[in-house]
Amino acid sequence: MSEHLISLFCPDRPGLISAISGCLFDLGLNIGDSNFSILGSGAKFTAVCTLPEKLSAETLQTQLQQLPQLSAAKISITPYTLARPSSSAHISHQITLQGRDQPGLVTRLTEVFAEFGANIVHLNTKSFPQADMDHYLIRIAAFLPEERASACLATIENTASSMQMECLCETEQSATELDPI
Repeated sequence: MSEHLISLFCPDRPGLISAISGCLFDLGLNIGDSNFSILGSGAKFTAVCTLPEKLSAETLQTQLQQLPQLSAAKISITPYTLARPSSSAHISHQITLQGRDQPGLVTRLTEVFAEFGANIVHLNTKSFPQADMDHYLIRIAAFLPEERASACLATIENTASSMQMECLCETEQSATELDPI
């Protein structure tokens, strides 16, 4: 058994995740950490999977390419050699920010995390055109070191406020009630 990183990019369509995960299951793969997102009219699926010994990466790629939903997909399958996640991959807080879209939002906000030694585990952004302005939503799942969490959150909220964005910060316990990121 070996771990591989599977990355797919293709036009978005209903049933895409079901087709991909069904194919992986039928071939005997175990899906580990994974991510799916819509990017414009495209869709991106990334997963670390354990391949059974009898299955080569080439055979897996051929099987995925034969799915009708992936006819126009760019597929990449590479050995995954990185170590298992450290404790900083644990999610301690979820932060949701929203407001007017403007250049530099992601940069200014993520600099705060770096300043406090926090690790962004997952970040998702979405732009929503509206009549009077483009609305921007940023959702972050992060590990904040306990001893610096309060200061980090206060700085995130101040930075968001200075950029005219609303900010909601949830700890891991209360974050389980939020929509998944």
